[in-house]
Amino acid sequence: MPARARSNRTPDGAKRRWTPEERAARGAASERTHRGGGPRAAKREERFGTARPAQEEGGAKRQSRGVDWYPGPRNADRTDRRAGDGRFGGQRGDRQERPARGDRDARAGRDAGATSRVDRSERQRPREERFDRRARPPRGDRTERPQRFDRDARPQRADRSERPQRFERADRTERPERAERPQRFERDARPQRADRPRTDRPRQDRDRRPERAESRFFGDQQKPARFEAPEDVVLERLEGEVVTAADVAGRSFADLGLGEQITKALAELGATEPFPIQAATIPAALAGRNVLGRGRTGSGKTIAFGAALVERLLRNWAESGRTGSGRRMGRPPRALILAPTRELALQIDRTVQPIARAVGLYTTQIVGGVPQGRQVGALAKGVDIVIGTPGRIEDLLEQGRLDLGAVEIAVLDEADHMADLGFLEPIQRLLRQVPAAGQRLLFSATLDAAVAQLVEEFLPDPDVHEVADAEGSTTADHRVLVIEQGEKIRVLAALAASVDRSLVFARTRAFAEQLADDLDAEGVRTESLHGDLNQARRTRNLARFTEGKVQALVATDVAARGIHVDDIELVVHADSAEDYKTYLHRSGRTGRAGASGSVVTLITARRRRRFTELLERAGVDAEFVVLRAGEDPVAALSGTRRG
Repeated sequence: MPARARSNRTPDGAKRRWTPEERAARGAASERTHRGGGPRAAKREERFGTARPAQEEGGAKRQSRGVDWYPGPRNADRTDRRAGDGRFGGQRGDRQERPARGDRDARAGRDAGATSRVDRSERQRPREERFDRRARPPRGDRTERPQRFDRDARPQRADRSERPQRFERADRTERPERAERPQRFERDARPQRADRPRTDRPRQDRDRRPERAESRFFGDQQKPARFEAPEDVVLERLEGEVVTAADVAGRSFADLGLGEQITKALAELGATEPFPIQAATIPAALAGRNVLGRGRTGSGKTIAFGAALVERLLRNWAESGRTGSGRRMGRPPRALILAPTRELALQIDRTVQPIARAVGLYTTQIVGGVPQGRQVGALAKGVDIVIGTPGRIEDLLEQGRLDLGAVEIAVLDEADHMADLGFLEPIQRLLRQVPAAGQRLLFSATLDAAVAQLVEEFLPDPDVHEVADAEGSTTADHRVLVIEQGEKIRVLAALAASVDRSLVFARTRAFAEQLADDLDAEGVRTESLHGDLNQARRTRNLARFTEGKVQALVATDVAARGIHVDDIELVVHADSAEDYKTYLHRSGRTGRAGASGSVVTLITARRRRRFTELLERAGVDAEFVVLRAGEDPVAALSGTRRG
């Protein structure tokens, strides 16, 4: 039994590599022969009876192997297969009986004439036998090569010390000392300034030099105007005719020239006798002259220009010779009334509308804070009098919804306040679109030189009328409470609870809202009125205060400017006014139309001196009361204790 071939695996299962001796022995024993010889060919011959046809000599192609050449039996006729020799029927034979590769006979060549391949044993000669690198002749000893040049053979440079110098430098020690050198000039030899001879050349007059022209390098650039804080000073008042109550005693509205229908409408509003400002300005307005009227808040200025405006429109229509009532659709307005705030514009409309309706004229309100659809619709139908604020009126003008080309009379109420709020330029733009031949009426509580620019441009040669004691409310009692800052809420709550209707002024919107909440928490029914509220809520809060549903109303200066509420008993300055005009406008909310009222200002001790100066500018004599901590303010005011 032949020896079993050596396994190709190591005990640990890894593939074993052949040694050089085993590789050489394997190559000699397994020399490739022709496919027709060798042990496998003999086995096929024994099994099938004949050998496969050999390849033709000279490496020609094999015979065409069809199906008929196969010498063995067909699959169906194979009966000579040994048992267990099938594909799945057991082992074909004992693999151990197969000769090992190393014991196999060398296979002969494919045919007699074929040359055998190169013997592997010859191919596996040691590499050093192929060629011996060491047998090559050496390139030569590098040390024997001649050098390109001998550095030492080069001629040496000339000794630097032997080179001739370009110039002979002098010895520095031979230079003359600084003291021995001659000086360029003798400073002491110059004449003194006082000894110099004076010349008759006139000195240059610096003041007569021409001013330096402005640079045009960057073009015409307008520098922004520097902000200058307005000074709280009493400006120069325009001279006018002073009217007192005694001058108009016993006169009626009919005596002033108003028609019967307008007089009846005024009587329904509760105005049976004219106030001094009304008696002074209505005749001049009916005569077609420009009028400037100055009267304190609550003196009746709204009726003064409202009744005169309606009567003047009727007279102008009759004098023009036009027939009919003039109520055509889409007619442009014939009168314009401007107010600084929405509340004041709505209040003016409530006063003027009954007077206008009595004679067949129509009014409309044009204010911001509400949708403009209803306002545009009213203008499309046609109105006679437009009452509004400058901002919304300008918007409708730019949209082409409003035409001021037919305005005959323009009225400015609270003109100084509109100028203070920054409405001066919008007012100028609006009045420039009104026909220059129209009539102008301007009314305010403090009519001074602050509105001189409007007067010079739009009111040539006006009639100026003012009421005696116009800036000081003679029917209101003015008091000043000096308190600690932490006592303000307690004092306010006590003052507001002592009357049925009080108006509290705050400087900012946030503080106004805070005060309203604090007074509510103290048990005083309070509403607020400021710019952060939308128009619907502002109207609702003012209506609740007017109807007596709340005791107190906390408002800012802008929101409460010019509003009229009957029977306000107390006005409280929770934040003191910044200037005397603001103080007068605030205080004018009470004591209107001859009624009595009280004005109380809350300040700290540090502001007493400054507030005293403000009262002097306003022409108001007020009593100062120092309130002790925890003391009842109502009792302190009734005792009239001076600080």
